[in-house]
Amino acid sequence: MLVLINKYLRSRNPVVGGGGGGGGDDMAPPASNEADRDRDLYLCLPGCVPVRAKRGAAAATVTTTARTSRHNFVKAAASGLLAGAHFTNHESLPALPDAYAEFAAAFPLYGALARADAIRGEEYQHLDRHVCLDYTGINLFSHAQMNSSLPSTSSSAAPPVAWQPPFFDIAYKSASLRAQVQCGDAAAAGIGAAVTRRIMASLKIPEDEYTMVCTANRTTAFRLLAESYSFQSGRQLLPVYDYESEAVAAMADSARRRGAEVTSASFAWPSMRIHGTDLRKKLARGRRRGLFVFPLASRMTGARYPYLWMSAAHEQGWHVALDACALGTKDLDTFGLSLIRPDFIVCNFFKVFGENPSGFAGLFVKKSSLAALERSVIARSIGIVSIVPARRWSLHDGYSTELEHSRSFPKLADPALDDVDVETTSSFSGPLSSTAITRSRNLQPNAAENGDAPEIREVDAAENGGLYTDELGEQNGGHETEQLAKDEGEGVMEVECRGLDHADALGLIAIGNRLRCISNWLVVALQKLRHPHAESGHQLVRLYGPRVKFDRGPSLAFNVFDWKGERVAPLLVQKLADRHNISLTCGFLRNIWFADKYEADRAAVLEHRAAAGDGSAVVAPGKRRKDAAGDVGILVVNASLGFLSNFEDAYRLWAFVAKFLDADFVEKERWRYTALNQKTVEV
Repeated sequence: MLVLINKYLRSRNPVVGGGGGGGGDDMAPPASNEADRDRDLYLCLPGCVPVRAKRGAAAATVTTTARTSRHNFVKAAASGLLAGAHFTNHESLPALPDAYAEFAAAFPLYGALARADAIRGEEYQHLDRHVCLDYTGINLFSHAQMNSSLPSTSSSAAPPVAWQPPFFDIAYKSASLRAQVQCGDAAAAGIGAAVTRRIMASLKIPEDEYTMVCTANRTTAFRLLAESYSFQSGRQLLPVYDYESEAVAAMADSARRRGAEVTSASFAWPSMRIHGTDLRKKLARGRRRGLFVFPLASRMTGARYPYLWMSAAHEQGWHVALDACALGTKDLDTFGLSLIRPDFIVCNFFKVFGENPSGFAGLFVKKSSLAALERSVIARSIGIVSIVPARRWSLHDGYSTELEHSRSFPKLADPALDDVDVETTSSFSGPLSSTAITRSRNLQPNAAENGDAPEIREVDAAENGGLYTDELGEQNGGHETEQLAKDEGEGVMEVECRGLDHADALGLIAIGNRLRCISNWLVVALQKLRHPHAESGHQLVRLYGPRVKFDRGPSLAFNVFDWKGERVAPLLVQKLADRHNISLTCGFLRNIWFADKYEADRAAVLEHRAAAGDGSAVVAPGKRRKDAAGDVGILVVNASLGFLSNFEDAYRLWAFVAKFLDADFVEKERWRYTALNQKTVEV
């Protein structure tokens, strides 16, 4: 099988380098009858590398079944949902039970996914009060788990025992990325190693091939990689993003400052798919390749991109950084990723879905790609962190509880902990197992008695005789890391992460089917909303990116328009949604390519933003400046579904958007909140 796969990938190389028509993202040869018959023999599941099936009746049956299944799904979503209905009044929407009954009839597969609803009802009851459509990343803990680990407020409760807090912190450290990969975490025998092992096991990232480095957030991870990558003069940075990203902007700024040439992929209007011809040319351009930053799906529009772009970049001599922050919890557990190993992977982790978005980011570095990294003094101060035990009870981790945030808890009984001078922040928390508690309790007193320095602290060159941390790590030959690994063998820690456990229990297929049904229903439902008595038949909602599609992602980008056809400000939609207990985000679509037949849409949809990073300072469509292509795009509202989102969440968003069918809805909201002594919404 592997021989056939390798032969297939090699056979595709001439196609990657060659030209292609249109702006699609397919990497197949030009269409022909023979090519079409041959292409039918490729099986392609969502997010997987196509594999040539064996010729014969059995292969034809499997292929036909897969294609038929996809076709039937799209047909059921497009014609079986709200068939023939158009809603011009928010009061005419079907009730939730009736809408769900039709939804379940159109997608019988969804009824078999009741286990996800059961998990949500038992572990995430807070989601019934607020619709959370603004989370992207991987959920670590459940709401019930965090609440059960909080100390009791009862006066009769026993005082906490030393080293039993259910929280642990992150500590900033001064180290370069190269040294961190070479020598490992100084706290390899502690909590950090336990969290790393649990995450890598859930994501199916092999520890013998990759090293996980924790950073403060996603932007820090991107900037750290840009400062550490060997961007010699003439090397290139090629990100593939259809929206403005703070993390990508920070990476591009660092790369330009270090002499790299930064270019971007373009996306074909209106599908927002990768402009294939343009990207192939950019991958083949120049002699000195560089870093190819590739997300498998758009965090804004939900458009998915083929894995084969990573393979094409590798064959052209690029290092590949996979941005997995917009992927689902189990999307990395796919056949395609097991074949195409990117050099770097960036993931985002948060505490509790719908409750606490704080957390950290993980930068996974392929050990065989270490030569692409270089020492950097700047990188030492960017934001590598370690996970360390918390020193005292605290409720200042950011998530809400029934306890008062001002309540204080007694310090730990171990006095040695108060002497540890480590810069920590409670931006990440989680319960520790009894093994971890015992292990940590034994380590710290010994360190204090021996006068050892804390495991994680700031180190400057003066203390080390002019040598930086990475140089010392190379001279020591990893001796300290080996000793820590030896000590770790005496007692292995474990960290319970119910959020990861729930995702593992559901699996990739169940999560994918669940989000596929909900997101496609929402696409259809939003398109059914139309303004009453509009001469031109204005739709209330305009979607950007893929419509009804089997392999679309769980994100939607849209805008709301009034009865005159004028757009309602996305920031206003976001504010009003929040006041209806629905969390949305806003984004700026960019790098859009218009074919000749869509040239008339260019002036109608694009807007010029006067100041980069200021989403409110925009110029109306049709008044953009030609010399400011980087600031030309579309400001949109974004909704991102998570693996815990259910049909009711999508229905509540639909019902909220339908309120804009009332021409006086915005004005009513202004007077309503003025009467309640709330801050008015400026239009």
